[in-house]
Amino acid sequence: MLNRYARGLFGALFTPVAKLLMRVGLTPNMVTVIGTVGVAVGALVLYPLGELFWGTVFITLFIFSDLIDGLMARMSSRSSPLGGFLDSTLDRVQDGAVFLGLLIWFFTGGDQPWIGVSAAACLLLGGLVPYVRAKAEAMGYTADVGIAERPERMVLALVFTGFTGLGLHSSVLLVVLTLLAAASAVTVVQRILSVRRQADQQNR
Repeated sequence: MLNRYARGLFGALFTPVAKLLMRVGLTPNMVTVIGTVGVAVGALVLYPLGELFWGTVFITLFIFSDLIDGLMARMSSRSSPLGGFLDSTLDRVQDGAVFLGLLIWFFTGGDQPWIGVSAAACLLLGGLVPYVRAKAEAMGYTADVGIAERPERMVLALVFTGFTGLGLHSSVLLVVLTLLAAASAVTVVQRILSVRRQADQQNR
């Protein structure tokens, strides 16, 4: 949903940034790697220190690399299977780093293990969502259904983590992460059932 309604807006917003990065000699793959390193530093250094607000600000500076590298690839005609593979792989690294950072903090200094458990569930189930789709497509099926795509999961997790760092009661973050984990689980089931229906139709 976020892709459908916001990609055009963010594309227009970040096109000047993409052009600037191209002028200084960066390639789309470089931007992908830089963005991933930035997200990982914010999530795995600042979050475990309890800096939920500033960690989120730092991550936000780099999280849009996923959009910017795509813009750069299209403008420079450098789209390639390798670039798409690298982008998809490092997306998983970014997602994992965010939830792992939350898990570490809330199991240690944050001393709220239930939030840590919900972050662990998001980490596991969030990784399954793209895996099920990729596996289905590798077998010749489609599995693009679901209620929990990556942009929605990341936006909600980052927004409420940042607000928690500003004083929002941590129970709100617990509810949000629990709902995200549940939505990811539903999406995994939806995709499995979609593949099953397609397989059944082929065998008739």
